Parts: sequence; C-alpha cells; structure tokens
Amino acid sequence: MSKPSIPQGVRDFSPDVVAKRNYIFDAIKSVFKVYGFQPIETPTMENLSTLTGKYGEEGDRLLFKILNSGDYLSKADGQALTDKNSTKLTSSIAEKGLRYDLTVPFARYVAMRQNEITFPFKRYQIQPVWRADRPQKGRYREFYQCDVDVVGSNSLMYEAELIRIYDEVFQKLKLPVTIKINNRKILQGMAEAAGVGDRFLDMTIAVDKLDKIGIEGVRKEMAERGIGEEAVAIIESILDLPTLEAMKTIWGEAGPPVLRQGVEEMEGVYKYLYVQKPHNEIIFDPTLARGLNYYTGCIVEVKAKGVEMGSIGGGGRYDDLTGVFGLKNVSGVGISFGADRIYDCMEALNLFPANTDRSLQVLLIAFDAATHLFAFDVLCQLRTAGIASDLYPEPAKLQKQMKYANDRKVPFTLLIGEEERESGLLALKNMETGVQVKVTLPDAVELLRDEVAQMNF
Repeated sequence: MSKPSIPQGVRDFSPDVVAKRNYIFDAIKSVFKVYGFQPIETPTMENLSTLTGKYGEEGDRLLFKILNSGDYLSKADGQALTDKNSTKLTSSIAEKGLRYDLTVPFARYVAMRQNEITFPFKRYQIQPVWRADRPQKGRYREFYQCDVDVVGSNSLMYEAELIRIYDEVFQKLKLPVTIKINNRKILQGMAEAAGVGDRFLDMTIAVDKLDKIGIEGVRKEMAERGIGEEAVAIIESILDLPTLEAMKTIWGEAGPPVLRQGVEEMEGVYKYLYVQKPHNEIIFDPTLARGLNYYTGCIVEVKAKGVEMGSIGGGGRYDDLTGVFGLKNVSGVGISFGADRIYDCMEALNLFPANTDRSLQVLLIAFDAATHLFAFDVLCQLRTAGIASDLYPEPAKLQKQMKYANDRKVPFTLLIGEEERESGLLALKNMETGVQVKVTLPDAVELLRDEVAQMNF
C-alpha cells in the first residue's frame, strides 16, 4: 500500500490554519461590505474558450486543462497525436479548464447577466483559483483570491476607492504594506515614444519582471523579443523618472497623447485618493506593468514590508474585458487580495492574535458516569445560549481531561462532580489565571459571555 500524498503546490489546512485564514477572510470581507459590494460565486471550471487569450501567452500556458468526459481520445486530433503536438492535441481532448483568476469569470458572468444587473455593479468574490506554475515559496498551484470589482463606470473615483480598500484592510490586519500604482497608458506611451508601439505586450512582459530579474535581465529579454538598444534606452529613461510630476514635466507636451492621458488619469486618481490621508505608503511606480493583457488604465500592486514575498495584491482598470463576451463599452476596475501570501506574511511577522485558533469557549469535565449525563444536559443549555462548548466524551482521570483542555487552548472549564450536580453550583475555572469560582448555570453563561468578549474571542 503506497504512502498517502497530495500533489505539489496544494496543501491541507489544519484547524489552527483554517482559523487564521478565516481571520484574514473576515477582515477583507468586512471592508468589502462597508464599501457596498455584493457577493457572487462562479464555477470552479470554465470553458477553455472563456479563459484562453485573456492572460497573455504565459498565462495561457499556466491554465489547468480538464480532459473531456468518457473516451476523450476518441475525438482526438490524430495528426496532432502522431506529431506529439500538445497545443493542437489539447484543443481536441479538453474543452474545459480550472479558473485561472476570478476576473475573467466575472466578466463572463456580467455579460451573461447584463439584463439582471444594476450598473455600476459592485461585487466581491472569495474563491480558490488554479495555476500550473512551478511551486515555490509564496507560489502555489491552488490558492484563494479575494476579488472586488466595479463594472459599468469610467469614474476614477473607483480606482481611488479600491486603493483605499487595500489601505484599510491591511491597516485592519496590522500588516504594513507599500501600495504601488501606475497606468497602462503610460506604459503604452513609453512603447510609442521608443518607436515600438507594435511590441507593447513584449515590452510589458519584460518590464513586469524587473523586480525578479533586474534591469540587465529586462534588457536581455527585450532584446530577445526584438526591441532594439535605442528603444530600450528610451524606455529605461522613462522608467528612471522618480515621480509623476517629473514625467509630466518632461513628457507632458513632447510625449505621445496616450502617455499624457495616462498621466492625467493618475492625477485624477490622486485627487480622490488623498481627500483623507491613507495609513500605508502609496507610491507612483512607472516600472509597474502587471503582465495580464486585459488591463487598460490604472494598475496597482501591493508588497508587504518586513518580509521577503512577492506581491500580495494587485489589479487595475480593464475597459475591454466584457467586450470579448459580447458586452461592449462596459468599463470595469478591480483588485485582488492574495490570501495565501498574506497568511505567510502574517505568520512570518507574528501578526495573528493569540486567540485566533480558539474554537471552544468552555470544556465541561465530569468526574463520574452519573455526573457525565448531568454535564451533557448543562452542555445542551450552554449551546442553546450560544456558548461554544464541549464535553469530554467520558469521565476519565482529571489530569487527562485537563490536558485535553490545554491542548485545545480552551480559556475556561466547568468542573462537574456529585457535589455540583446536587447543589447546582458549577466550578468555573479560568485556565489562564487558574482562578476557580462556584456559579449557577445562568451566572456561568453571563460570565462566559463577558470574559470571552473581553478576550476578543
């Protein structure tokens, strides 16, 4: 019998990990709701025709394909099979794939339900996604995204609103971050200024890797993609500009119209963004590219401070995404939280509250068989009162039951013996302080509610 295992890039989550992940999800969701967003969910799998061509050539390679049901080889492209041409073969044996992100399925959702939706439509979505990437630190093949999007408005207010959502969530989680912003029109303007507008995507794919491979690596990749040395020099000169104001001063009049438009949009976002001072650092970064093809305007990316990790969030404006599904002229903007990377950052920085993984408020401990049944009645009443409670399954030795309570990190125990059963006074023990008091059941309920509230259970 083989040893049980799971595929690389996926994980089991134990109770303490799930509790911490839910702490993150709850913090994110609470801010989404305050900003007036509504929840939706989309299927795990989508038609490959929905997914392909939306993420660039690298994204398409990372799509998990699902083999057709039944005898999938019966309709396979025989020539592709003979030639071992995986690209052509895949299209004949796989019609579906696991979702790569939540944005494209959302665009498909909007197009299919355009007559049911009130625009602007503000939605949030918290679900897993899959990418056939090489597993490494902070990069998984299955991971959760927490997305929030607005479709049906061109207002730059929404860019600022989404950046403020980032700011508020990470303030709530006490995770300090740097929020980087740029505009794809500025990048398009760079390409045009360098005379390589027809190689815009090649440029952005290379520039997007700057923090991973450095400027020498970017130069090499652009050269491999057919971008000449003179063009690379112009692109670098624009990337080196330290501020949006410097870019406006140097390229405001001389630059391509699309670059000027990008600068103007950024200025519009800033006007809304700084109506109130944000908690976290927000910087303009002309090197920020965001590799996904569907972004057309403002783009944003979030990096955690104090820990080595890739981006923990990102997003931007997409004017054309719903158009590929038949819904024209509907602009959208959205951001995503990388919950798994946020978890890793918070673990590394020890930011989770001490009681996050407590699932029980009180454990009942009975001393013998007769009091065990009585304790079960008490247990039922505590649960009816909304107290997260449990009873050790048998009247074992006290030491064994107390060890279980400590292992479960239970803040309180109720000790019930013959004396407690006859008097109706229960022994409530605070497991942290060791203080033990005799109380009636109604008093125990009130004390537990008060004490646990103070402990932020």
